[in-house]
Amino acid sequence: MENFLQVVLLGIIEGITEFLPISSTGHLLIAQHWLGRRSELFTVAIQAGAILAVVVIYWRRLWGMGMHFSRPENRDYLYKLFVAFLITVVGGLIAKLMGLELPETVAPVAWALIIGGFAIFVVEWHASRQPVNDTLTWNVAFWVGIGQILAAVFPGTSRSAATIFAAMLAGMTSRPAATEFAFIVGIPTMFAATAYELMAVYHAGQVDQEPWFDLAVGFVVSAVVAFIAVKWLLVYIQSHRFTAFAWYRIVFGALLLMAVG
Repeated sequence: MENFLQVVLLGIIEGITEFLPISSTGHLLIAQHWLGRRSELFTVAIQAGAILAVVVIYWRRLWGMGMHFSRPENRDYLYKLFVAFLITVVGGLIAKLMGLELPETVAPVAWALIIGGFAIFVVEWHASRQPVNDTLTWNVAFWVGIGQILAAVFPGTSRSAATIFAAMLAGMTSRPAATEFAFIVGIPTMFAATAYELMAVYHAGQVDQEPWFDLAVGFVVSAVVAFIAVKWLLVYIQSHRFTAFAWYRIVFGALLLMAVG
């Protein structure tokens, strides 16, 4: 029962934090520091559960682009989505080959949270001085891909934060438009990452050692909670900036640094 409650708690943490710009991976690493370390596949798979919520929320948008690919605006969006995803894949594979792994200590995550918090203030200041622009350019697609790599290499950065604010700095200053592209590009990214980890487990002959029930529970809980979180965030950003999340990151990161000494 204790293990089940821990899995549910991790699923809730992932569901809440995956799309808020406060770092789901960072929060999971911190939670696992006290609840016990989980496999890399578990961490990635429950993130994919949260991504499933985005598929449900944006299904009409995704269906429309797929069914009406002949329309120039749909082709253009999908091409740029593919470029951002391709950059992420190449960068992710390079990081794997270099042996870059998630830290097992809290301090690097805490520092990433704090630095990211100050970065949000800078991005919001920059965006406030620019006209509102919802145009998806090749420059935006490129930097969103780079943002995903940055988030993968430095836990605590936040994939949603890195991609949203990369898009805003690259010229897509409309928060709803930047958020939509950042969320949609996460769909192929996280599903591909989950498939990669599944293949790694299979080739390592560790299929029987993986706690599949825990993974399934975490996946479902994460998907349900993420659906609620995304729905709330999409309404929130219509009339609010991201600065509240910046304050949260800075305060939480500082508290973590004090906790670990």
